[in-house]
Amino acid sequence: MERTLPGLRLSWTIADEGGFTPAPLGDARATATMSGGGMQVFCNGNRDHLVTITGWETPAFRNAGGKPQFEVHAKWPLDVTGVAAAGEVLEEVSEGGRAFWAHVTPEDAAGDIAEQTSSALAGPPPPRGLPALKLPWNIRLPEIPHRLGWLNYWSAAAAEVLGFPDKTRDTDLLSRSRRSATGGWIVRLTDAPLDLDNPAHLDVLLRAYERFPQIGGRATP
Repeated sequence: MERTLPGLRLSWTIADEGGFTPAPLGDARATATMSGGGMQVFCNGNRDHLVTITGWETPAFRNAGGKPQFEVHAKWPLDVTGVAAAGEVLEEVSEGGRAFWAHVTPEDAAGDIAEQTSSALAGPPPPRGLPALKLPWNIRLPEIPHRLGWLNYWSAAAAEVLGFPDKTRDTDLLSRSRRSATGGWIVRLTDAPLDLDNPAHLDVLLRAYERFPQIGGRATP
């Protein structure tokens, strides 16, 4: 993240009471990163323009494929600079963490997308006609993304499971996609950040779910 967001220094952590505490530096920082199966919250110490990264281990029974995994969550403002750097941040964080898949999504759209698993928990149907998605532990392979987002990182293994790219069906997606350094893909659904109040953006998202029925565990093997 520090390499891709101009001027960023994640030199602070967030204390239990909510205040900022200077983070360890150098080798001490690497040693202190992991604690009890999780990663400290590292941040830039600026409440008005807060950037954070953290992560935690999820046990085998909660994951696709029945193996423990490590989730990494990064947040930064999607202002002009944040939007311009979003693809590079996604690639750096994903490939640095050896992710199967990942996404970047604006907060408002992410809320609607998160509700796609609500029906699996006996909740209401997903909003906006979005398809219902399975809970992670009911998805058969860890390479299968749980959901779509505005920018999507698919590792080479995930892209293979999804059958991406298909030159006859993915012309539009390929026009907004690029290969990552390790052979995965950065797939951008819309040029501007995803806004589900925009009918054109919603249509793109719905068509992408139709194109990739494996996402969210909807397709049968």
